[in-house]
Amino acid sequence: MAFASLNARGVTVVRGRSTTLESIDLALVSRHRVGVIGPNGVGKTTLLRVLAGEIRPDMGVVTTMPPDATVGYLPQERARLNGETVRDYLVRRTGVGAASAELDTATAALAGTDPDAGDRYSVALDRWMNLGGTDLEARIGEAWASLGLSATLIDQPTASLSGGEAARAGLAALILSRYDVYLLDEPTNDLDTDGLAVLERWVEGLSAPVALVSHDRAFLDTIVTDVFELDEFSHRGTLYAGGWATYQAERHVARRRAEEAFEVYDTKRAGLASRAQREREWATQGLSKAKKKPADNDKNIKAFKINQTEQLAGRAARTEKAIERLEVVDSPRKSWDLHLTFAEAPRSGAIVARLDRAVVGRGSFTLGPVDLLVGFGERVAIVGTNGSGKTTLVDALVGRAELTSGERHLGPSVVVGEIEQARGQLTGADSLLTAFMSATGMKVVSDARTLLAKFGIVAAHVDRPTSSLSPGERTRAVLALLMARGANCLILDEPTNHLDLPAIEQLEQALDTFGGTVLLITHDRRLLDHVRLDRMIRLENGRVVLDTAI
Repeated sequence: MAFASLNARGVTVVRGRSTTLESIDLALVSRHRVGVIGPNGVGKTTLLRVLAGEIRPDMGVVTTMPPDATVGYLPQERARLNGETVRDYLVRRTGVGAASAELDTATAALAGTDPDAGDRYSVALDRWMNLGGTDLEARIGEAWASLGLSATLIDQPTASLSGGEAARAGLAALILSRYDVYLLDEPTNDLDTDGLAVLERWVEGLSAPVALVSHDRAFLDTIVTDVFELDEFSHRGTLYAGGWATYQAERHVARRRAEEAFEVYDTKRAGLASRAQREREWATQGLSKAKKKPADNDKNIKAFKINQTEQLAGRAARTEKAIERLEVVDSPRKSWDLHLTFAEAPRSGAIVARLDRAVVGRGSFTLGPVDLLVGFGERVAIVGTNGSGKTTLVDALVGRAELTSGERHLGPSVVVGEIEQARGQLTGADSLLTAFMSATGMKVVSDARTLLAKFGIVAAHVDRPTSSLSPGERTRAVLALLMARGANCLILDEPTNHLDLPAIEQLEQALDTFGGTVLLITHDRRLLDHVRLDRMIRLENGRVVLDTAI
């Protein structure tokens, strides 16, 4: 379908007593790639799900042109269904699975007496063919190989995939799909540099409309043609045409103008209010004096003074009317601001961790042998493609991975603070508050609530099960854990995944001031550029191929 489009008009979503989206208007048209941005919890994923038809808005409508245009939605957390193989996953995510089932049902109905069965069959067949059902099986092997993945993985359960492999499976599903409109929620998460390059080329080559949520600044700068910003206070959206750099410049100018307009209004209003108050005071004082009996008992002088006082009172009333006629300019509201610092434990010894000819075996993957020494205060970037062994190397350093051979030494005074890629520190059925207090050892409920609130996790969220947290909320909670515990060695595995842009900037500043050891695993190109580092370790196929000062 050459020129499909999707239009949202007046979309409003209400959750309980709170409005999530208010009167959203958004048009997605051919060859436009719209980046949907805003702080965590503002409703970006909700908006995509409304556009995809997964959530029905309380008000407003979402339509496609033509009406039978297919809409593909890639969720933020890729579902891994029990027993589903990678092949089944690809068939499902491309929409071919549902279209095939619909075609089977329509085919069976042809044998019945339903006069509309032929039309149903024709529509189902067209949909299945348009989604690429005719040659999907042949294309799966080609796409899988192009991503550098082993053919043996295709028939394995998705639950057996690593985070990087699952990310590439999601990327394969995208490449294989043939939707008319695409909705992508954090598509860059867990992708390595090569995967990001493939994703960027694929998105840029689409003629179909795209709406995507991402906090990857380099990806946004490269990909989007327009930016749609959701406001956390009004719950409305503003469209900025012209790409990421244009959005940043226009938003900066708009904020400056708003601040200047409010300053002019506030200064004028304050000046008029002050003048009105003085005129009222003078009128009151003058009237009091005028009513007193004059020393010479001259009635004309008394009447003159009373008249002057009434004129002052009239001037005060006119000044107050002038205040009322002023066009009200609201003060620009400032977003909640995360002020992140990492509490530092007492410094460790000179050697934080050392591996001597260390080997770790994990299934068919082998790390090593590795010789590596990390000293106190070193700031190390660990880079490499998905599956190269970055997380396994960190696990070997801190003692989580059992060595097949070789030796490991971890400094006795090393206190590790960590953001895991899976954010697994806070999971389960317990409430977030209970899990957080247990993990930190905090005893006072109000102290725990206050700390979580500093990370934007307010009273409405702390009593929810940790399993119900959004990825962004879970990441913020893990950051709060780091702030509460203290550490002299930070291990950060893809820390910017699911964080909004202001929080990423705060993370960069906090890392810059941290005085301990930092081991950073990330594919976020801007983070690598902005964080102060002094050493880079690159892995390929379980081997250290580069260890150099930066």
